[in-house]
Amino acid sequence: MARGKLRVYLGAAPGVGKTYAMLSEAHRRIERGTDCVAAFVEHHGRPRTEAMLHGLEQIRRRETEYRGAVFTELDVDAVLERRPAVALVDDLAHTNVPGSRNTKRWQDVGELLDAGIDVITNLNIQHLESLGDIVESITGARQRETVPDEVVRRADEIELIDMSPQALRRRMAHGNIHTPDKVDAALSHYFRPGSLTALRALALLWVADRVDEYLQEYRSEHRVSTIWGSRERIVVGLTGGPEGRTLIRRAVRLAEKGAGGEVLAVYVARSDGLSSASPRELVTQRTLVEDLGGTFHHVVGEDVPASLLGFARGVNATQIVLGSSRRRAWQYIFGPGVGAITTRDSGPDLDVHIVTHEEAVKRRGLPVARGARLGRARRVWGWLTGLAGPLLLSLLLTHIDTDLGLANDMLLYLSLTVAAALLGGFLPALASAALSSVVINWFFTPPIHRLTIADPRNIVAISVFVLVAVAVASVVDLAARRTQQAARLRAESEILSFLAGSVLRGETALDALLERVRETFVMRSVALLERTGGTGPWTRTGSAGPEPAGHPEDADVDMPIGDDMTLALTGRALPAEDRRVLAAFAAQAAVVLDRQRLVGEAEQARRYTEGDRIRTALLAAVSHDLRTPLAGIKASVTSLRSDDVDWSEEDEAELLAGIEHGADRLDHLVGNLLDISRLQTGTVTPVIREIDLDEVIPMALGGVPEHSVVLDIPEDLPMVAVDPGLLERVVANIVENAVKYSPAGERVLVSASAIVDRVEMRVADQGPGVPDEAKDRIFAPFQQYGDAPRGAGVGLGLAVARGFTEAMGGTLTAEDTPGGGMTMVLTLTPAPGRPRSVNDGRSPAP
Repeated sequence: MARGKLRVYLGAAPGVGKTYAMLSEAHRRIERGTDCVAAFVEHHGRPRTEAMLHGLEQIRRRETEYRGAVFTELDVDAVLERRPAVALVDDLAHTNVPGSRNTKRWQDVGELLDAGIDVITNLNIQHLESLGDIVESITGARQRETVPDEVVRRADEIELIDMSPQALRRRMAHGNIHTPDKVDAALSHYFRPGSLTALRALALLWVADRVDEYLQEYRSEHRVSTIWGSRERIVVGLTGGPEGRTLIRRAVRLAEKGAGGEVLAVYVARSDGLSSASPRELVTQRTLVEDLGGTFHHVVGEDVPASLLGFARGVNATQIVLGSSRRRAWQYIFGPGVGAITTRDSGPDLDVHIVTHEEAVKRRGLPVARGARLGRARRVWGWLTGLAGPLLLSLLLTHIDTDLGLANDMLLYLSLTVAAALLGGFLPALASAALSSVVINWFFTPPIHRLTIADPRNIVAISVFVLVAVAVASVVDLAARRTQQAARLRAESEILSFLAGSVLRGETALDALLERVRETFVMRSVALLERTGGTGPWTRTGSAGPEPAGHPEDADVDMPIGDDMTLALTGRALPAEDRRVLAAFAAQAAVVLDRQRLVGEAEQARRYTEGDRIRTALLAAVSHDLRTPLAGIKASVTSLRSDDVDWSEEDEAELLAGIEHGADRLDHLVGNLLDISRLQTGTVTPVIREIDLDEVIPMALGGVPEHSVVLDIPEDLPMVAVDPGLLERVVANIVENAVKYSPAGERVLVSASAIVDRVEMRVADQGPGVPDEAKDRIFAPFQQYGDAPRGAGVGLGLAVARGFTEAMGGTLTAEDTPGGGMTMVLTLTPAPGRPRSVNDGRSPAP
């Protein structure tokens, strides 16, 4: 009997529509005449999902009693007895009630598949066994119901049901996933945007890996040798040299540019086992590539380029990364090298990157000085051509029988002079012309083997030859010098263009500019020195490189900038022509330094302006908000002191209550003013210690009416590292603000929970709320949004709360309350080393 086929709908989180998609597929198959039944499907109270069950035959469920309760499970025997063509089984990761036939539902599905029944099922990405640790780090909850990855890998079809986090949160807020009483908790814990985004990325990457496995199987079965660039797979060719670490890191950066990129490092060894590679270096590179998420491979092959290309095509790679050759120039006579051959044979579907590295530079030698027009090797070849060339040509011409004639002989010697000029410049060409004239006179001008010339015409010919040779050498040398000058001017123009661009962009990074100076002029260190008054001590305002100079006399190059500033470079002396560009760099450094100081002065001026604004607002507060309670107190006191009226006890109590209320308002306003002043001057110094939230929150609620707040503080909440006094003020200001704006009869919800590496407290009201564009503005001093209630204060409560929170290392933000209103989210740091039980966040049923 053939085994049944398994189709899996995979989702990133509950509510993305896996069950709905499964039922839709069932209806499509029934319309095509397929015998399809619902073996076990849960609609979880969702109307649209429940409606999709209509018209489907549902297999009766098995009832099991456990600890006084009755549970329903998948009845495997009933499905086997019915023997449909396709069975729908919901929630593959479900754990059966103790006493069931199998421990896990995926084991029940295995029996149906063995019986030849096709199964359509679903699960979420967090239920895969191999991803348990990753999901726990994202959501803070450990999944107890898991499925071995191999069970899902063996599925004949895997379809991802995808939905953006924003759309999923909207579904949650509209009540399409959970009941309204669970919506707020779900949105603030498991269904946070960051968690949903991370789970979605995890699901996409896992499915992409499975698709890649199917692609590899297809290519293998159909013997496809061409590369299909379905994803970036980068092969790094290693030789065992130290440059391998540079290549691996470069390949990883290339892979990170595209999601799902993969790096495979490969070392090709010869079959005889002989290798110059360092075993220790290979171990280091293996560890490095595995730490960076790649894999290491060892391949045996006689032909390194062919083996490397064969491996790359075998794994369907899209790019190969190789290091630039470490061979010397003369070694290329034995072949073009691995890099050149690999590039030549890679074909149009495989990109090859040649990466430069320090080892290649060390092997070839350091670059020549900036002022040199020709390299040492070229000058040597120029002298060899100019001196040895005429002698070898004479030897050749004297041993052949053909008489070319004096004119042709001179042309051959002239070509050697031109070659010497091209290779070594003017002096080798001049030496070649002189030696050639002597050789022509000795071997080819009668009388032969004598330095005398019998025919006057030959004297003219030799003289013209020397003049032409010298002229050609001069022209070639002049062209070389002009080429060098053009290259130098181009480099200078690029540098000056960079400086002009940095001025236009307003760049103010002095250290980056000094580092650019050091790299441009190949110096060991660069320092910008400054003094005051022209006679004061030098101070270093910026530097780049090791051991920068502290005084101008300690530097190899000193570029003054006015009387009180200089640019000091150490490493080598610079030619005169380089000082012009260095002067431009020095001027730019002075401009950058001045700009930095202007920015600092502007920031100080901004603080002064902000202080003036706060003082102005404070005067307005004193003139209105402080005078109002003072006026009430004065009126009540005047009334009590009056002898004209005989006040009853009730009247006196009411007047005294008014005095007390006014004094409390004054105390609250003055306290906030003092707090905001401390925050503005930076004198808030929290005393951090470990404390339970339930010790602070009740004390903070003393200023709000009774029965206006609902507390939801778990007993197992971890301790937090805070300043208790500051935290009490923060909570009091937040709760008082929420109560103030809540409609009459509505209570404020104060809840707390532990999420991964933080403790989060939420204060939710059902008031008018605040638009997104104003959520940050309400935390500014003396700011009130909309029509504040009468006597609402001067708008300092939330500013003080956020300032105290940030001083304790926490955050305070505003969010919308589902259904209307605003929720203040206070994030605090758990006490270090304290045991805590993270909210297990049992994932809602899919």
